[in-house]
Amino acid sequence: MEDFYINNSSLANSYNCSNITSNSDDNNNAVFIKFVMTCIIICISLPLTLVAIYTLYSQVRNDHIAPIYVINLLISDLIQLVCLIVRVGRHEDQKIYDIIFYMYNCGLIVSISFMVCVALERYLVIAFPLWYRFRRTIKTSVVVCIVVWALPPLYFLAFFFWVGLKVSYIVFGTFLLLPFPLLIFFLCGTLKTLSASLVSPDEKRRIVGILVLVLLIYTLLFLPTIIGFLAEGARNNNTFSNLYGMLLRLNPLADLVLYVFVRKGTIDKLLASVCCCRMDSNDISSS
Repeated sequence: MEDFYINNSSLANSYNCSNITSNSDDNNNAVFIKFVMTCIIICISLPLTLVAIYTLYSQVRNDHIAPIYVINLLISDLIQLVCLIVRVGRHEDQKIYDIIFYMYNCGLIVSISFMVCVALERYLVIAFPLWYRFRRTIKTSVVVCIVVWALPPLYFLAFFFWVGLKVSYIVFGTFLLLPFPLLIFFLCGTLKTLSASLVSPDEKRRIVGILVLVLLIYTLLFLPTIIGFLAEGARNNNTFSNLYGMLLRLNPLADLVLYVFVRKGTIDKLLASVCCCRMDSNDISSS
């Protein structure tokens, strides 16, 4: 996220001219690589995200129960992709950069929040199946979605406009760190109660796969960002800031993989093909 402020004069003045001159070639190479990878991510993620949203919307229209949190997760990814498109366009107006900066960060916070909601929902299916079956309502899901979408603007109004940039980095890094122990707890709690659950074996494999994938996405994509925001030395390191800035842009692609795991038919076919391959290899080895 910090790379959205490259053209901001207040941040640019914090670096002396000698450092800028000595690292200009490296920065140009990093900017070019980031530009190319961003274009690739947009070209792949944007059409697939639109197709995934349309598919889930079709399920709702046909009176099927669709994963509401996954739909909102994909919408937040769409907001991030639109912001990246504007960022790649390299507009000169600083006000546009500021608006895109806040929109991108809001989309990122919403994406993380719905990742936690997806993990929580899968944990409740295993740990409290009866309670979840009778207490789960569309009204509750809608209320949760409204709260999640309303929190990021309130956060930015409360911190980014009233405190300094350094303090906002620390607050934002702390906020990003909060879901990490929750995701670990959901995975460990699910594995602990897995044997006593009444859910079918296929559903158990799917739920565990989703929880592992959510934790893996969060660890790989967001943990470097948390380190960069909380550690000033890492934040001022151009190489590390470019690294976690690029990892954040991979979030829409990672959420598409999560969408594939949420769909029942797709992951079941994948697991069945893996099992068939294992059976064939065992038959060959035994013969």
